[in-house]
Amino acid sequence: MNHRSWMRSQGFTSEVFDGRPVIGIATTWSELAPCNVHLHRVAESVKRGVWQAGGFPLEFPAMALGETLLRPTAMLYRNLLAMEAEELIRANPLDGVVLLSGCDKTTPGLLMAAASVGLPAIMVTGGPKLNGKYQGTDVGSGTAVWRWEEDLLAGRMTQEECAFAEGCMSRSDGHCMTMGTASTMASMAEALGMQLPYSASWPAVDSRRYETAQRAGQVIVDLVEHDVTPAQIMTRAAFENAIRVNAAIGGSTNAVVHLLAIAGRLGVPLELDDFDTLIRDVPTLVNLQPSGKYLMEDFCYAGGLPAVMRELGGLLHGDALTVTRRCVAENVRDAPCWNRDVIMPLGQPFQPAGTGTAVLRGNLAPDGAVIKQSASSAHLLKHRGRAVVFDSPEAYYAVAADEDLDVDEDTVLVIRYCGPKGYPGMPEAANTPLPAKLLAAGVRDMIRICDGRMSGTAYGTVVLHVAPESAAGGPLSLVRDGDTISLDVPGRRIDLEVPAEELQRRQPSEAAEASYSAPLRGWQQLYVDHVMQADRGVDLDFLVGSSGDTVTRDSH
Repeated sequence: MNHRSWMRSQGFTSEVFDGRPVIGIATTWSELAPCNVHLHRVAESVKRGVWQAGGFPLEFPAMALGETLLRPTAMLYRNLLAMEAEELIRANPLDGVVLLSGCDKTTPGLLMAAASVGLPAIMVTGGPKLNGKYQGTDVGSGTAVWRWEEDLLAGRMTQEECAFAEGCMSRSDGHCMTMGTASTMASMAEALGMQLPYSASWPAVDSRRYETAQRAGQVIVDLVEHDVTPAQIMTRAAFENAIRVNAAIGGSTNAVVHLLAIAGRLGVPLELDDFDTLIRDVPTLVNLQPSGKYLMEDFCYAGGLPAVMRELGGLLHGDALTVTRRCVAENVRDAPCWNRDVIMPLGQPFQPAGTGTAVLRGNLAPDGAVIKQSASSAHLLKHRGRAVVFDSPEAYYAVAADEDLDVDEDTVLVIRYCGPKGYPGMPEAANTPLPAKLLAAGVRDMIRICDGRMSGTAYGTVVLHVAPESAAGGPLSLVRDGDTISLDVPGRRIDLEVPAEELQRRQPSEAAEASYSAPLRGWQQLYVDHVMQADRGVDLDFLVGSSGDTVTRDSH
């Protein structure tokens, strides 16, 4: 009576309390998260589906992590979203949950939460923007920004042109329409089996985005009735499928830390090296920016993710269960491809097998680092160069425009103290624009090494996620200006050519220590004290694993 009487203040009729499944709709809607600003309308479509299937839908808010505005980085708060959503899902009297996400960190954060609670769950992502249009060509959000930033520094573009181009790039609701992290993680949710087929690619403003959301509302009631939980769907086989799909679509390197974190919540054995070994025989099939030409709207109308998964065929575990309660092979068996310039056949791929994310090791990254080969320059994948070192992105930006900066196209830029502890939060700071004097000379790429991340929309020969990070005492903290660094992507090596005895004598500089030792409090202090390294998914050590959905005490 206590629970019912307060709920009836919202005008619900008595029959909704007849024992039907109560479905929570966790929405990350916020006007401060532009990619997610339409999710309250998506929630209405989900509710229609829940009502149709005989459930009782109740919408509730969760943190909105907009990568575009949130400082110092949305990644700092992914684990907080996961913690908040986990507690809300468990503490409220719910039988199942629909997860509404959009921008980069909202998808993995909600999946981490659902994995830890274990109630039946389904993901509904908000969909990409429509293709950007500028000066008669398609432009991709994020990818165009980095290019325009370089063009502005090099004098090839004016401030007025940039201001006009901004609106051309962002002309509808939705997340980035390149194969950035948002599109990648939407695809990962679908590849894992936690999202309905085609859900990753319908544009945010396409009516079928809302049709898919309504269908998801029906499906979650079915999942509750058959007690199908995330742990039954997100198995080791599902993660192997996701890793291979990520290679085939030219997906973001950020998928590495997110999939590792989700797997950690489920107790699924997944290691950093899996992201290398599992993709050695997987070609890149999708011709999308930043690795290729097209955008998510084109990908959708070409057949979307089901067409890619059908093309991969025996490279995937076809018997993996999905939220449809059918296996992967059944879901994609008849998936057509309508444009072979966007989704290429397995026998004639966009890029050959093994060109996805590579995992590097060596004395500079004992616990690993990653590089997105499909977005790198081929001539830089084997390279030796002189290091020029910066203890923060700000230190680099302060001199990036100097004509007398001692760099050339063979230089290796090292940007450090950008890891989980060091920034804190592991920001997308690795894909710094090139020094202005090199841009003016026509140089468009050079090797950059960082213990932070880069946007999935970005491109360039950038070594990321170096572990251990500088702030945790990793070897990156010992690099000095003038040291030689060798990169051998085919050999999967990243090494500092300095004798071991010399490295043992070196200590991080006081200036470097000061760059990340600002006073902390609250969530940031808790995060820095407990965050794990990139090779462990950057989750908090006390959140690994699950706690189930049982609450043993009552409120009254």
